[in-house]
Amino acid sequence: MLKGYRYTLLAVLHDLLVAALAWLFAYMLRFNFDLPQNYQSEMWRTLIWIVPLQSAIFWYMGLYRGIWRYASVADLRRIVMAVLLAATLIPLVLWMFRINAVVPRSVLIIDPILLLLAMGGNRLIYRLWKEQGLFRTIQLQGSPVIVLGAGEAGVGLSKELLRSREWHQVGFLDDDADKRGRVLNGFKVLGKLESLPHWAERFGVTQVIVALPSATHQVRKHAIELASLNGIKVLTVPSFDDLLSGKIEISQLRAVELDDLLGRDPVQLDDAGLHEQLSNKVVLVTGAGGSIGSELCRQVARFLPKKLVLFEAGEFALYNIEQELKIKFPQNDVVYLAGDVRDDVRLEQVFGEFKPSVVFHAAAYKHVPLMERHNAWQAVRNNVFGTWRVASCAQKYGAEKFVLISTDKAVNPTNVMGTTKRLAEIVCQGLQRTDGTRFVIVRFGNVLGSNGSVIPKFREQISKGGPITVTHPEITRYFMSIPEAAQLVMQAGYMGKGGEIFVLNMGEPVKIVDLAKDLIRLSGLSEEDIKIEFTGLRPGEKLYEELLADTEHTLTTPHPKLRIAQARVVSTDELQTMLNWASSAATVSDEDVRQQMRQWVPEYTPDARL
Repeated sequence: MLKGYRYTLLAVLHDLLVAALAWLFAYMLRFNFDLPQNYQSEMWRTLIWIVPLQSAIFWYMGLYRGIWRYASVADLRRIVMAVLLAATLIPLVLWMFRINAVVPRSVLIIDPILLLLAMGGNRLIYRLWKEQGLFRTIQLQGSPVIVLGAGEAGVGLSKELLRSREWHQVGFLDDDADKRGRVLNGFKVLGKLESLPHWAERFGVTQVIVALPSATHQVRKHAIELASLNGIKVLTVPSFDDLLSGKIEISQLRAVELDDLLGRDPVQLDDAGLHEQLSNKVVLVTGAGGSIGSELCRQVARFLPKKLVLFEAGEFALYNIEQELKIKFPQNDVVYLAGDVRDDVRLEQVFGEFKPSVVFHAAAYKHVPLMERHNAWQAVRNNVFGTWRVASCAQKYGAEKFVLISTDKAVNPTNVMGTTKRLAEIVCQGLQRTDGTRFVIVRFGNVLGSNGSVIPKFREQISKGGPITVTHPEITRYFMSIPEAAQLVMQAGYMGKGGEIFVLNMGEPVKIVDLAKDLIRLSGLSEEDIKIEFTGLRPGEKLYEELLADTEHTLTTPHPKLRIAQARVVSTDELQTMLNWASSAATVSDEDVRQQMRQWVPEYTPDARL
């Protein structure tokens, strides 16, 4: 704090000295350094009025709130406004206070020019000195690096690289023909992205930085793949959303992840609508320690709910998200509750005490092979009965919205997990009434990096030297990032009127073997270093996932990444029979579970190998 005051005092003293010298020098220039005796006395007599006036204006205009090291166009604009205001007020003040002095009009013009040059110039010189040394142009220490992208992000990054001892930049590459050959921040735009192998070989570049945060994901993916295929290490700047501050720092650079290769355009959220739904409301998230549940908690916390209630069966998962939210959102009122969605007594206590307005139901058993053998009845109890109990409590205690997290595996299911999620969808649709709680279902595919997904498994296998195991060379899945999935879940929850099944736009399906190859490359290895082995499809696993059943149709919504599925709805009697079965305390065998579920989900085709 004292250091900051010291710098402010030095800046004020500097401008006082500059203001005095500019006034004196304006007189000297006016008379070609041959100042008459009578004007010397006028110069000194007016000086004691001019300098305090200008200093007061400089302070009022906020010239001392910034830091000279980061002087910018905005600071120069403030200096210009302050100097012009002072130039306008000087004659007025001299007249008002009846200062009996004749000030040449040329002095009143020369003084602000000198003042502007001195104040702005000194700040610029100081910044140049701090950033790269006054007479130094390019930092030659560190490893040579090329920046892919010559937009605002790339230019901002190059300024940071000038201060880095780890890298020295050799140029830009950009596909914009208008920028080619131009010099930006002292570095030339060498050519288009496709020319990377040539320039990398010429300058001995072993790493590049992708600075294309506002470009489409196809462009970013192409740039990353181009570098990876040529054995060049790739770093990237944060996403566009993370750069709203307009400043890029070396510390923000990160290694390229699979999210960047599978990257998708940013989600456009209806912030006003979500504020209306979430701000100053009690929001409950079940499965709050899981991949989607925890991300929902992070996203919801941004909208400052009245109270955020986290409900989680796993003690360690609940502890982890508690530790994180306490640091990231210390101002939020968050309640951490241990409990099981099948526990009626606990649910009644929680809903009775907190009366949430919005419920996000993310708690579920999701692992296909584990639920297929020996755990089928537990999948029914957790995914179907548990959903019914939470949804019923939401309805009983007057929740406005209940949002169910479903899965693409509920479409034409071939496994127990997917079928139980389809039954959970049917439960929510069956509970929908013309008034009261509105039940909204959101269906999407795999998310990158979620608990139990292939990505953490592949990383672990690579760290052990391989091999990477893939079930089938043709197996494909839809993928999106966890933050994108959570954002679209919230958006669908806001848009839902009740009873709809929202289907997220998952983009194009991706072969799992291609993911494995990409991850090997991003780890700086080759397929010769890490082998890929095919182990065969697991029980209940399909080669291709679907987002819509054959008998379903979709309707468009105002949001480009959301559609509404028109799904079959079961009768009230069928629903009640199914709920009576799912509520049974008896143990049911895996085979009996499969036979029973086919009554309510006729499109379910159990794996013939079971």
